[in-house]
Amino acid sequence: MTASGAFDAAALATVTVTFNPDLALLHGQLAALPPQSPKLVVDNASGAETEREIQSLVARTPNALLLRNSQNLGLAAAANRGVRAVRETAPAARYVLLLDQDSEPTPGSIEALVAGFEQLERRGERVGCVGPSLLDVATGLSHGFHQCTRWRWRRVYPAAGSKEPVPCANLNGSGTLVPVDLFLELGGLEEGLFIDHVDTEWAFRVQARGYRLFGIPKAVFRHRMGEASRRIWLFGCRVWPVRSPQRHYYLFRNAVLLIRRPYVPAVWKTWAVAKLIVTAVVHGLLGDRRREQLQQMWRGACAIFNQNARGEP
Repeated sequence: MTASGAFDAAALATVTVTFNPDLALLHGQLAALPPQSPKLVVDNASGAETEREIQSLVARTPNALLLRNSQNLGLAAAANRGVRAVRETAPAARYVLLLDQDSEPTPGSIEALVAGFEQLERRGERVGCVGPSLLDVATGLSHGFHQCTRWRWRRVYPAAGSKEPVPCANLNGSGTLVPVDLFLELGGLEEGLFIDHVDTEWAFRVQARGYRLFGIPKAVFRHRMGEASRRIWLFGCRVWPVRSPQRHYYLFRNAVLLIRRPYVPAVWKTWAVAKLIVTAVVHGLLGDRRREQLQQMWRGACAIFNQNARGEP
């Protein structure tokens, strides 16, 4: 924000990671970003025709640049490359907004994130990141914000129109707003995790360095989780993401990795074990490709003990 309180789009850069995206969704996202803000799209080796269409879309988008990876390096590595490029190509940018290809900010949401961050700083908070409220497109449900008490990992759902920032224990990676300097100082995202729980590890590392995370309810992003989403009843109506067997490999592998980390809260570790069990039961009983799903979950959970906890399965 400027001294007059106006939004300074040049102080914000965005990094979007793509892999064979839905081009209509990607177009909607790029169109929703401030025209004056530098926009970097990092493509993780999409198919040749899709890559050409991404290039055409980026060429038509103001202040946008496409970076191509020759292979799928994963979400974390692609995001890191994008933020390093922000430092080189847009040195005036103070903040970077991290995005995946399936999120779309609603009008005013990006301005609300920046304003929320700076409001918290004026209060004297040591802010690491802020993030939006995510609205699941398939179900119409809010994902809420994660909070951690001494005994409980929970979601909270602020009232519609709430203007008060929500202290969080974790933020979804897509929609995270972070100062470029802090992102680079902390070494960026952990590339070995590849995709799932990249944001979880980042959140706990940021907090271990003494910074805080906040959700900004006034900022709302439409978001698509996994290959699809379903409503389920689990102590309330919840969004249940539908994932491929390969994604479940990473989910289980990375959860086990984080459970072994000393800076990860014990309450999250307990919650993670319970959620892994529920995930295995749901997909073992109700999901498609049940045998393959369970095999990949088991491979992921055992990967670290087989000293195969890095890279693709």
